[in-house]
Amino acid sequence: MSNGGKNADILLVEDNPNDVELILHVFQWCNLSDKVQVAWNGEEALDYIFGKGSFSGRDPKARPKVILLDLKLPKVDGLEVLRSLRRNPETRTIPVVVLTSSREERDIIESYDLGVNSYIVKPVQFDEFANVIRELGLYWKTINQPPVDPADKTG
Repeated sequence: MSNGGKNADILLVEDNPNDVELILHVFQWCNLSDKVQVAWNGEEALDYIFGKGSFSGRDPKARPKVILLDLKLPKVDGLEVLRSLRRNPETRTIPVVVLTSSREERDIIESYDLGVNSYIVKPVQFDEFANVIRELGLYWKTINQPPVDPADKTG
């Protein structure tokens, strides 16, 4: 279901194959799966966003509409990914939703301090999790109004 490094509307940064499978299944069911890119760790997410590494041919100016970001990731953790995004003027306005199993107050506080747009704890029950994913995808892809990308402005 990953779109092979092409420009994605949704960047899913998740290392749990079961969660990825469920999320992609729900997106497919909601017709949101056509432009989803999966990054399996924080390093891969940063490479995708900035057009580096295995994504060096991708235009980094083509930004996702939303990034769904797990916190507990291999190589580079989610908070460091968020920190890197918010530090860079080119990526600072990309909406980021933390989607994690962590209920740690310090993770919640640090995420919001770093400018996360939403913090969602993954529900344990399958039906609840599927519903949360459906609502997330529909909100960020169809309802939310992002800022105009300066690169898209003409004249």
